[in-house]
Amino acid sequence: MPTEPAKLKVALYSRVSTTDQETGNQLLQLREFVARQGWQVAGEYVDNGQSGAKTGSSRPEFAHMMRDASQRRFDVLLFWSLDRLSREGVSQTLDYLNRLQSWGVGFRSFTEQYLDSLGMFKDAVLAILACIAKQERVRISERTKAGLERAKRNGAKLGRPPVTAELAGKIRELRASGKNIRAVSQALNVAVGTVCKVCRQTTPSG
Repeated sequence: MPTEPAKLKVALYSRVSTTDQETGNQLLQLREFVARQGWQVAGEYVDNGQSGAKTGSSRPEFAHMMRDASQRRFDVLLFWSLDRLSREGVSQTLDYLNRLQSWGVGFRSFTEQYLDSLGMFKDAVLAILACIAKQERVRISERTKAGLERAKRNGAKLGRPPVTAELAGKIRELRASGKNIRAVSQALNVAVGTVCKVCRQTTPSG
């Protein structure tokens, strides 16, 4: 008799905020969908009371899910919708999807049928997301530049403050006593780069 093909192992990810009480409904429909497809639930990852705007590493179950994905503990990640997976912005969300694919793990949105790495529109959807992410990065860069220009016009001094003669003297004194650069940095609570910069400068005479 021919061997029955192995069932696709699917992980479920669900996230709800502190004001959202739909976790059970999300999981119930995700489980039913997996059952209808004849797949196997390999694991469930649920972040309760977590904002999607938080970084993935700060959401415990999301971080757990990504670790398991990197070890190929499941074949496909199924989530309710893209904003349930992440609300960190298009660039970061796209990065998560690309990382899943690089590990050989597919993804699928339950409510957004076009968002399916197993479907025929996978490449087109990712290309569109990549374009949106690029525009998002441009907008962030433009807002940052505008903010810096506004701060300059208001008289703010940008960049690191200059190293005073007193601080430079203390740095050189500690270095002369035999302390290494990191020890000097910690003793004076200054950046390692600042210590290196002073040490590269010629000690003033007189």
